[in-house]
Amino acid sequence: MASLKSILRQPAPRAIACWLIGNYIRLCRATGRWTVEGAEVPERLIAEGNSFLVALWHGRILMLTTAWTFAPRLSMVISQHPDGQLISRAVAPLGIHTLTGSSSRGGATALRTMVRALRSGECVGVTPDGPRGPRMRANPGIVHAARMAGVPILPLAYSTAPSRLARSWDRFMVPLPFCRGIIRWDAPIEVPTDADADAVARITATMEDRLTVLTRSLDERLGLIAVEPAPRPAGAGA
Repeated sequence: MASLKSILRQPAPRAIACWLIGNYIRLCRATGRWTVEGAEVPERLIAEGNSFLVALWHGRILMLTTAWTFAPRLSMVISQHPDGQLISRAVAPLGIHTLTGSSSRGGATALRTMVRALRSGECVGVTPDGPRGPRMRANPGIVHAARMAGVPILPLAYSTAPSRLARSWDRFMVPLPFCRGIIRWDAPIEVPTDADADAVARITATMEDRLTVLTRSLDERLGLIAVEPAPRPAGAGA
């Protein structure tokens, strides 16, 4: 019997899955009791005509369209992996544009695409631990993009109760209809355009810590057991 993943690579099943995912997002968005905190941060940057990067963990990407209610288009970096393309097609009707590439693979093409979009005035979303992890461990690609484009990084997270966590590497959070949800924008992380390798590493660590603390605090506020980061890869800095 064919596996689910192989079935979803076929055009018709993939189209149906995208339709189902998109409408499930709409259902949760419409029936949930959502609180958005810190929205004044992106609102101020947008009002000033500034573009920026949005950083969120891969496991908290599903309800991004509930957080992004602003007029400018948000472009999301999505990998060419089949799972990434499924997400891309599902959120396209909800107003999220796709930039193909993987921030975790050090892809020069993805980096150039991000920088070009940012310099043209777009805002760009990135999952620093995507597309395959380790969970909640940040890759410096987004920091390099911020340095090259001269833009800040805004951490973003959400949590919902009740919800389900997938048994995937990222512990993907799926809210249930009629849930209570909290979305939180954090303060900008500035990246100097002259940041050297050591500074990039420090800023990446700061971003990782900020995102993890932000996500954990929302989980705890809703009475959930917080999702913890995967063990740090061997040879990585503390």
